[in-house]
Amino acid sequence: MKLYWSPQTRSSTVLWMLEETGLACERVLVDIRSGAQRADWYRAINPMLKVPALVDGEATMAETAAICAYLADVAPQANLAPAIGDPARGRYLHYLVFATACIEPAIAQIFTKMEIPSGSAGWGSAERVFDVLDGELRKGPWILGDRFSAADVMIGSGLHFCVAAFKLVPPRPSFTAYLDRCYARPAWQRAQAIDAAGV
Repeated sequence: MKLYWSPQTRSSTVLWMLEETGLACERVLVDIRSGAQRADWYRAINPMLKVPALVDGEATMAETAAICAYLADVAPQANLAPAIGDPARGRYLHYLVFATACIEPAIAQIFTKMEIPSGSAGWGSAERVFDVLDGELRKGPWILGDRFSAADVMIGSGLHFCVAAFKLVPPRPSFTAYLDRCYARPAWQRAQAIDAAGV
């Protein structure tokens, strides 16, 4: 298994997920600041020219949520995804994808001050996205209640970037408490150390 990554990018989410699973994975640094992602060899892995990407034998994928879903499924011993047939799997998939389908566009809307009718935006509105998250995270401690999952890796990473790292979204008590729980996880701490070291 190989992770194609670059520090201080969405790759940090997959680093966290890998640490949660305990799976062995070779990290291949892609220097996006020098444009290495535009090389033909990398274009064959991810034609979107973005990191992260994951190659596991014959399986090749990009998109952070897809990678996290894949890792949860290939590491069932880590108990990071409800099984197919478990009613909790619907909520799990919903919030696994919510991070990229709603949180990221909401961040872009805030950052660019983009005006778009909420009925036309797939995410509704930035305000709605964070109000919904606030309501869900008040139920806690995790998005599936007492069970931590790959959906928390995605939601936790998204909130970290918009609330703590870039300060685009004002903190709310539910966000702060949730992020504190994420930050206390040893896997989060190991992933952050790898990301900071950049190797």
